[in-house]
Amino acid sequence: IVRTVHSPFGQILKAIKENEPRAVSLGYDVDRFKLTAFVLSAALSGLAGSIKALVLGFETLSDVHWSMSGMVILMTLLGGLGTLTGPIIGAFVVIALENKLGELGGYLAAVTGIDWFNGFGESVSMVTGIIFIVCVLTFRKGIVGSLGRGPE
Repeated sequence: IVRTVHSPFGQILKAIKENEPRAVSLGYDVDRFKLTAFVLSAALSGLAGSIKALVLGFETLSDVHWSMSGMVILMTLLGGLGTLTGPIIGAFVVIALENKLGELGGYLAAVTGIDWFNGFGESVSMVTGIIFIVCVLTFRKGIVGSLGRGPE
């Protein structure tokens, strides 16, 4: 992916993203480049899905639910747009939060004595929404963008 982004093809896609009429005036077939980028992204998505099915040994329909698109957007915004490592870090944070939220609630309930924290495991979507709002309002560049540009 890094080589594609930094190749002449990737530079043309960046030019199309920045100013499409200028790319057309420079003589690039914008529709062809957009179609090629779409096909490349579909191929990479298919490859990722097939590797996941091979690793896990099965596949469920939970990945094609509409909420998964929201989770992917949250992971990308949390990690940082415009970097290759940002969405990966965002995915680690969101998945770890989903898996450990119940344990965190139990720990907070034991430490503080407030029984309300025990319900954290049941309210993952509410906490995820709060994280999304905080991320949009405070971390405009995501985790990686706030810490400095990561390796690309």
